[in-house]
Amino acid sequence: MRMSHVFGQTLREVPSEAKSPGHQLLLRSGFIRPLAAGIFSELNLARRSIAKIEKIMREELDAIGGQEISMPVVHPAEIWQETDRWSQIGEEMGRFQDRSKRDMVLAMTHEEVVTDLLRREVHSYRQLPLLVYQIQTKWRDDPRPRAGLIRAREFTMLDSYSLDINEEGLDKQYNAHYQTYFKIFHRCGLSVIAVKSDVGMMGGKLAHEFIYLNPMGEDTILICENCGYKANGQVARISKSSPAEEEPLPLSKVATPGAHTIAHLAEFLQISKSKTAKAVFFMATIMEGDKSDERLVFAVLRGDMELNETKLANAVKAQTLRPATDDEILSIGAEPGYASPIGIEDVFAIVDDLIPLSPNLVAGANEEGYHFKNVNYDRDFVAEGIADLVLARSGDPCPVCTQAMISERGIEVGNIFKLGTRYSQAMGATFLDQDGEPNPVVMGSYGIGLGRLLACIAEQHHDEDGLIWPVSIAPYHVYLIGLPGEDGLAQQIYQELEAGSVEVLYDDRDERPGVKFKDADLIGLPLRLTIGKRSLEQGGVEWKFRHRDEAAITPVSGILEFVKSNLTAL
Repeated sequence: MRMSHVFGQTLREVPSEAKSPGHQLLLRSGFIRPLAAGIFSELNLARRSIAKIEKIMREELDAIGGQEISMPVVHPAEIWQETDRWSQIGEEMGRFQDRSKRDMVLAMTHEEVVTDLLRREVHSYRQLPLLVYQIQTKWRDDPRPRAGLIRAREFTMLDSYSLDINEEGLDKQYNAHYQTYFKIFHRCGLSVIAVKSDVGMMGGKLAHEFIYLNPMGEDTILICENCGYKANGQVARISKSSPAEEEPLPLSKVATPGAHTIAHLAEFLQISKSKTAKAVFFMATIMEGDKSDERLVFAVLRGDMELNETKLANAVKAQTLRPATDDEILSIGAEPGYASPIGIEDVFAIVDDLIPLSPNLVAGANEEGYHFKNVNYDRDFVAEGIADLVLARSGDPCPVCTQAMISERGIEVGNIFKLGTRYSQAMGATFLDQDGEPNPVVMGSYGIGLGRLLACIAEQHHDEDGLIWPVSIAPYHVYLIGLPGEDGLAQQIYQELEAGSVEVLYDDRDERPGVKFKDADLIGLPLRLTIGKRSLEQGGVEWKFRHRDEAAITPVSGILEFVKSNLTAL
């Protein structure tokens, strides 16, 4: 390809909307262009790299028995209603009506569609196990698109679905995907870790995320460097030491003027925060059949700990959570800042699992300026639920080995889910077993975002001058520059390399040498060749790897073999 014919120009200025280095460089180098918030056009350079990523994905999925299919982007609402996700998912779902006023959905994911195919195509245990996959467009109307392709609203995903007769089969395919995803990321040049994660809207019983650690990531990852425990902050656990046993003391009310926070309360009473009970109120949207109901949730945990909202939502099976207003708290007889579970009715009360083990706590008295001392679970109050509600933080003890954990920021680039029979039962996707009995198919779901993967590779592989593409996914392998007076030889070498099946981007523009060198660094192809008067005087063609500073000379004769051997070495 000649640079003069490339669709898309390089930019000298950093676009104002781009904050992360990778996003800036993908825009400046002519890989992507924004159309609207979270919606991008991928230009030819990006498409060439993404096509190579797709090739890697197909090779690795085929190697574990995958069969490629393609499912529609537009779905009838009925299949989403069968699984209740039509009502469970909020405004992120793209809903519209066709000309016949039929409710339709823009694909966020394809569990419903593949399950509909499954109930039509699979009838006997002899047809299982199966693994199908696709590379397809998705739409999620994210309220906060950011960082370019990392958090886009329209994106392309590799998603695959394993179909088995039992949990053992699911375990096997889940583990195969776990290993295969590491192979895909390794071949693309991206360093990732796998962590346990929340199943979220997908449902099921187990999930892992593949995380690229980066300070700009929105996910908090808890890591134990001693034993290797890793988990997304949404589900990360900590080792909780049982408090020392104490005889329950009589409940008493004490004046605590101005002590409306845990910090103020502990200071006022000269006690540790671990001897206090923290009250947190949320309004939870909970599905009951096909209708949603908003309920007030009263969560209680020790004052030295923070609430994990994801754990709370999962514990009360809430579709959404929002902080309760003061008026909503007052409506049940509780007092904001001095709230207590004692004597409160008509509220969904749930406590962290340390609360029943912690004797003689200080909790609010539901009266401004007063608290109760010596509050004990069971004697003074009970809750509808007990669960782990604690947010894991850096320095907290690991749940496996009790050593202090560290926290890192990261970007999710892939995920795998054990769906089990969540979708097959809801949609009637069954097979007949050896005894002729119907059983729901056991399913797994697995996904990698292609645009997000490309963006993360750009975040990892760049320097102050531009991108540095791994050879496996570089849009072209060679950036060829012909300096003034040597265009004829440059053209000859370009034709020789192309005839030898080397992917070359030939900068044939009528530009200053400095512009060409800057664009070569900006676009970041693995190998640069420069033909000029100085290089020829020194013996031939100047060559330089993008990821190294030093340049050298190689003879013009044998240039094809030289280039191929160096690309192979990369």
